[in-house]
Amino acid sequence: MSTIAFVGVGHIHTPGFINMLKKRSDTKVKYVYDHEAVRADVRGKELGAQVVSDPSVIWNDKDVTGVVITSETDRHQAFVEACAAAKKHLFVEKPLGMGSQDGYAMADAIEKAGVLFQTGYFMRGFPVHLLLKKLVDEGAFGKITRIRGSNCHSGALGGWFDAKPNDPASSWRWMADPKISGVGGFGDLGTHSLDIMIWLMGEVSLATAQIDNGTARYPGCDELGEGLMRFKNGAIGTLAAGWNDVANPVSLLISGTEGHAAVIDGKLHLTSKKAAQFDGSAPVRNSEMPAMLPHAFEQFIEAINGKSVPLVGAREAAYRSAVMEAMYEGAKNGTWVKPK
Repeated sequence: MSTIAFVGVGHIHTPGFINMLKKRSDTKVKYVYDHEAVRADVRGKELGAQVVSDPSVIWNDKDVTGVVITSETDRHQAFVEACAAAKKHLFVEKPLGMGSQDGYAMADAIEKAGVLFQTGYFMRGFPVHLLLKKLVDEGAFGKITRIRGSNCHSGALGGWFDAKPNDPASSWRWMADPKISGVGGFGDLGTHSLDIMIWLMGEVSLATAQIDNGTARYPGCDELGEGLMRFKNGAIGTLAAGWNDVANPVSLLISGTEGHAAVIDGKLHLTSKKAAQFDGSAPVRNSEMPAMLPHAFEQFIEAINGKSVPLVGAREAAYRSAVMEAMYEGAKNGTWVKPK
């Protein structure tokens, strides 16, 4: 049995994580902290946890081995560095940092402390991505020339970040304020597909983007964008992401000299000259793909309970923040930017 605490409960994914924990018997939530008392009280009651007004109570409690940080992004660094200094394992919701500077500072602190780390890149556990990772590593596509990721939903169209009537803990409006969140709609959703693209292709040498605020429901916040990257291996990458879409049918495309892949409506269409079983005549069957992995949050819970599971490295997470930062800088200045 592990004992954990929530530090910050302001992220829109927090209720989902709480529901996951309610189905488990191997983890106890002892404390909840948030700078907004009402928000902390609501989540504390849901978890049956003690609400504290000072997070140092959590750092100083030796019973607490892990901390879940689902706060506003601009609060991540202070919380992460305090947790790392207290030798607490960390789940930090994405994006890790506002940009490269705080992202790498957090990665340094986490690595120095030697604690477990995980962030919310749940798409790595999808069977289609696990199979594509294997095939890319095996060279089944030959020289990959292009890759395109797309992750879009209707968050701005549906007002997902607005407060809900009679629910004082439901306002996620800060997520549409880049001064607090670090990014807008493009970065919020784009970081998931960006993670998959970098996971498959390696580091990025140059990046830029075009971003816009679409419906302008959230003034001062971008709601959509298109990114462009040159990977160090020579491939060209494009990234679509935003909160203004009613559908996202094609989530990934890979084009290489020996193969091609397209994920359409969740189904993998795959042709490879080096893997004869994939001839493109029909979508790849579920039986031909690896099993789906648990959600990234559940992997963290399993890891702190002693199981061996694949986690995202802190420096990996920081690098995604750095590449996204380069895209936003490129969009602002109309230039190509080398990620820090």
